Amino acid sequence: MRTPLMSSQRRVKPPSLRTPRRAATEAENIHGAALMLIAMTAFACNDATMKYLSQTLPLYEAIALRGILVMLALPLIFLGRGGVDLRVPRADWLPLALRTFGEVSSTLLFLNALHHMPIGELSAIMQALPLMVMLAAAVFFGEPLGWRRMAAVIVGLLGVLLILRPGSMSFTVWSMVALGSVLGVVLRDMVTRIFTPGLKSNTIAFYASLAVTLSAILIPSEPWRLPHVGESGLLVLNAALLALGYLTVVATMRVGDVGFVAPFRYTSLVVAMILGAVIFGERPGFWTLTGASLVVAAGLYSIWRERRLSRSGAI
Repeated sequence: MRTPLMSSQRRVKPPSLRTPRRAATEAENIHGAALMLIAMTAFACNDATMKYLSQTLPLYEAIALRGILVMLALPLIFLGRGGVDLRVPRADWLPLALRTFGEVSSTLLFLNALHHMPIGELSAIMQALPLMVMLAAAVFFGEPLGWRRMAAVIVGLLGVLLILRPGSMSFTVWSMVALGSVLGVVLRDMVTRIFTPGLKSNTIAFYASLAVTLSAILIPSEPWRLPHVGESGLLVLNAALLALGYLTVVATMRVGDVGFVAPFRYTSLVVAMILGAVIFGERPGFWTLTGASLVVAAGLYSIWRERRLSRSGAI
């Protein structure tokens, strides 16, 4: 976990090779799946409310105000874990800066893409993220990646290409912005693996929220204005949904077996497409649905394969 990002001498032990915890009971798995459904629904609704807000409120103003609300809520969220600790071990200064850069770039790129793209199409592209993280972990940390999961990554990327359709009328600069957001999250997740044990998760969350908020404030944009009552209510709802999603997704990983619970993360795509149709009148085309199906199928296969290898104790 403390390995330098590009090091080939010391490798992080992949999750499947770590000491397994007690297998979850059926009730715990159902509980975990329910929490994952809540988390993914919260995140999808959070995206929909932000997209709706950005139609009337300047985008960066909405990002900044939401960030302020989230930062005010963080001490309450982490109250049971000792509050927010601002101390950062010296060894984590550079990794934290890199992770924060990934957080800021991915968030701002995603929300800009969300403002201009159909929410269902953007959500479908983001579903390729676990596959990209798996590929990056193999490249930078030497984590085992057999030919079957490599094939799943390729299928998932082909699905993304079907969604984007380079050269078609539907392919715009915002399609590339969405891909940039995926790369930002990959950077964020990879750097997270090299933090020392002394750096707390609440510290990481605080500085990430602070950086995103300050970036939204400092980036030149259209003039801000005072939100009206309805917009203020949506901002509070947006921040609450973000907090709910974070809390429930963390709780999910502590309750059920990852192999059982993880597939339910793809419900966010279903919810996003439903919200896109109901709120924004979006109708995903044939190629978007086909590409999304490939991405989800590849992701589900990777989860199944990882679970099978974990049970057998070998990769």
